[in-house]
Amino acid sequence: MVGPANKRQKREQYKSERGEDATRNQELPKKKFYRQRAHANPFSDHNLTYPISPAHMDWSSYYPAFVTTPEENQAHPQSDTDVALGRVRQLKKDVEVADIGCGFGGLLVAMAPVLPDTLLLGMEIRTQVTEYVQERIKALRAQNPDTGVYQNIGCLRANAMKFLPNFFKKHQLSKIFFCFPDPHFKARKHKARIVSTTLNSEYAYVLRPGGIVYTITDVEDLHNWMVSHFDAHPSFERVSEDEQEADECVKIMRVETEEGKKVERNKGQKFVALFRRLEDPPW
Repeated sequence: MVGPANKRQKREQYKSERGEDATRNQELPKKKFYRQRAHANPFSDHNLTYPISPAHMDWSSYYPAFVTTPEENQAHPQSDTDVALGRVRQLKKDVEVADIGCGFGGLLVAMAPVLPDTLLLGMEIRTQVTEYVQERIKALRAQNPDTGVYQNIGCLRANAMKFLPNFFKKHQLSKIFFCFPDPHFKARKHKARIVSTTLNSEYAYVLRPGGIVYTITDVEDLHNWMVSHFDAHPSFERVSEDEQEADECVKIMRVETEEGKKVERNKGQKFVALFRRLEDPPW
């Protein structure tokens, strides 16, 4: 006698049925079929696909509504060098906001109508969670075919600790979010924290002067770690508390992520800090 289907079988069956039934594309995916352990080793080989440079990144499948038209292509044709190097056509505008470790996409979805003319990207290292966010975006677009809302958000699987400059050129981003990152409590694991002296230099590279890094966590030790590392970096200054609390993105960040809602339910504390990218010194 065949026993009940295990979790993996149920997950595969659900995804198969979802893919075969076009009418289900408008249904939001069920999170229980995309669960994955919260911790992923950023130093492991995750068989990731990434472009050799930002110019080689094809964003068309992530933001189809922003792909350049044939008329625009004729007005701005690719050079022979671009073709020879395999560079892809760019979108009508660049991605400007990155949610690093986006989880189940709560921040992206909440921010989409607030920044309708800005392209936002979620970067997530976990395979199942990335797939969930992509299916969620697809369903939300199908539910809103006439408004164009949610066309400006996308999600891809990536390890931002290794490959961030492969996706974004210098000074491309205006905002970077770190919402409830893995605290890596043990001292020997601190090197895996998403904020560090070395990584902050990469964030300074892709973030334009005047751009903002947003951080939020429910772990005070991690909050202090992030503050001390950004304070120590010459390319960043901390945003004042008055300016921080007036920022609409902070209000959304506090309540719209899945982790944020969990902290709210458990009546925990949330520690927020923002950092502004400074102008580069003259050479």
